[in-house]
Amino acid sequence: MKNVRGRTPLSRVPLILAVVAALLGGVAFSTGAEAAAGRGGGPPAASGGLKAADPGSPSAVGPEELTAWNAAGLANDRKRQAHRLTVTPAPARATVAAPKAAVRNPNAADATFGTSALVLYDTTGPYGYLGELYAMAVANLAGHFGTVTAKPVSAYSATMVEQYTATFYVGSTYYGGSIPDAVPAAFYQDAMTTGKPVTWIGDNVWNMANAVGIENFKKKYGWDPTNSYFETNGSAGNINQVTYKNQSLTRKIPAGQDGGVLHPALSGAGYPQVTQLAQAVDGTTGATSPWAIRSANLTYVGEIPFSYVSESDRVIAFEDLLFDALAPATSERHRAFVRLEDISPNSDPTQLRTMADYLASQNIPYGINVIPVYTDPKGAYDNGIPQTITLAQAPDVVAALQYMLQHGAVLMNHGYTHQYGNVDNPYTGVTGDDFEFFRAHVDAANNVVYDGPPAEDSTAWAQNRVTSALATFAAAGLPRPTLWTTPHYAASAADYQVFGQNYTARLERSLYFAGTLSGGTVNAGRYIGQFFPYWVKDVYGTTVLPEDIGNYEPLPYNNHPARLPADLIASAKANLAVRDGVASFFYHPYYDVAPLQQTIDGIRALGYTFVGPTDLAN
Repeated sequence: MKNVRGRTPLSRVPLILAVVAALLGGVAFSTGAEAAAGRGGGPPAASGGLKAADPGSPSAVGPEELTAWNAAGLANDRKRQAHRLTVTPAPARATVAAPKAAVRNPNAADATFGTSALVLYDTTGPYGYLGELYAMAVANLAGHFGTVTAKPVSAYSATMVEQYTATFYVGSTYYGGSIPDAVPAAFYQDAMTTGKPVTWIGDNVWNMANAVGIENFKKKYGWDPTNSYFETNGSAGNINQVTYKNQSLTRKIPAGQDGGVLHPALSGAGYPQVTQLAQAVDGTTGATSPWAIRSANLTYVGEIPFSYVSESDRVIAFEDLLFDALAPATSERHRAFVRLEDISPNSDPTQLRTMADYLASQNIPYGINVIPVYTDPKGAYDNGIPQTITLAQAPDVVAALQYMLQHGAVLMNHGYTHQYGNVDNPYTGVTGDDFEFFRAHVDAANNVVYDGPPAEDSTAWAQNRVTSALATFAAAGLPRPTLWTTPHYAASAADYQVFGQNYTARLERSLYFAGTLSGGTVNAGRYIGQFFPYWVKDVYGTTVLPEDIGNYEPLPYNNHPARLPADLIASAKANLAVRDGVASFFYHPYYDVAPLQQTIDGIRALGYTFVGPTDLAN
């Protein structure tokens, strides 16, 4: 948000991930810091149109849809358990032209490991749109390692798995009853016979066992999916924790929206041993069961882990498991990064120098997110008198910025005005308070609701704002920023591509919209939000640097709790589970330096090494 001299700053934006709620919830819903949830969607992930429980990632699918999606999945699971679920196999050949496959990260030279990933996803049934949203989440993470191809599973053809380093299938549609199986028999057979890694996420692994023969499946993999269910004793239970690599990760699903975690029936003696990679823990009974398992070439994850996520969520386990499939020789490395946020021409130069002196004393490189134009078009903080200040009109601030650049800072661009016009969007219309590239409002329940891109949103509109911002930096005698952070982490697909064309990388959480993978029309009303523990080349073809543990926020806002140094440190600890991950956070320089010091000391004590933003893309 911003530091306005002489007043208490507003820091109410769904920073924690308005953007990630959608994604993490599993679908795109819009509401700041909300989450997409459910077996087909989910709340906290990225900013989107869905209200979520945690400020982690928003999505544009409503909680009612997520509830219905999970309920439909559990209903089918009960029928399967009672041997009353009829599954119609997929036709031998697809009769409908498959949507264009999305190929991302085509330049292998940009990839860290030079690998290739195939991401397959469901598209059929009343919640078929969720498949693409969740597939984008997987594809983005796989983009850290090399090239990624994503396509509907119905478009799979025989031996395709052999063309890739690893294959990931996101099972978001529970096939059965009125929804025929869309997974080609060739994929079931190839997943069984290939020596390449296959990661199966969520539903339909039982259909694979039936297709290849239950006993054959058990003899190779050591467990029986046809005897594995999401409920035990008629309940999905209260699984609120996943343990992985000595870390306790959270699993916060709103009441009534939990589709459960599959309880794999291990075959036992006489069959291959199954490696239990992560454990699900029931917070009520204390019972444990495998959350992720591996045997032979198959890794199975018992749910789609992108619904209702937060900075300490079990999605962290999945983020690390990708290394096993795509870069198993990766060494342990834990880096940290801090950026100072919402610096504008109206910032206090003394506060900026204080932060610079502290960070320099600790030999910590850092980023400074600068908004080049401060505007208060309605005089919200000056008795109704409008005010606009550019960097060139704030020489003391510019001098402080130059001092910071001489003492370890890297200049980053944080929008043009970090607000939209002369309207509340959603707070005051003032720089730092409001969204710039997305519309939003606060509803009667005090939730920030994402309304979508502005009516005038376009490539030209976004480029004009970027061009104006860069010209304002130049007019003040400052260097051209090469890194970008979207105000409040929310923009359209077209905007994100503009940012990618003007900057070497974005450092933020992002929204990902339906239609991106299919090659069809992008649906601005359906999206998923996501944040990352390492850099990725995302489905927009742009490099995104990590911001995964949030920010210091001493007061609760818009139904989001306060976030203190201890919370940031706890999230950094959880992220130690990622073998080559980054604990990346931001801090507003209008706060006292003491909480920043506490946070940095705590993260360092965990074994992290602080690096600059330009070090994060390697």
